[in-house]
Amino acid sequence: MKRIAELVKKVENGQAEGLSEKLNSRGKIALYNNLNQNEELALKIDEAVKKNRPDSWRDIRPKQQIIRQALFDILKDEAEVERIFKIIDAQKEY
Repeated sequence: MKRIAELVKKVENGQAEGLSEKLNSRGKIALYNNLNQNEELALKIDEAVKKNRPDSWRDIRPKQQIIRQALFDILKDEAEVERIFKIIDAQKEY
């Protein structure tokens, strides 16, 4: 029971067994899982979003475009930018 409780706590805190300690939030894990488990790319995107996101960016198209541009600078693919943007938008930490 103690082991199960520890696993539940890790999942709630955005950690998962077997993942790098750098993947320490739900947003980073969501990116990692949706980028073919590419940790370096997931961390790079996480950093770019946090660095470039304007305050109150949700539902405000010009502010969302700033995030999309930061994603495009990394991904170089508009379809991939839109796919990853939806994941970012679903994560409360961003």
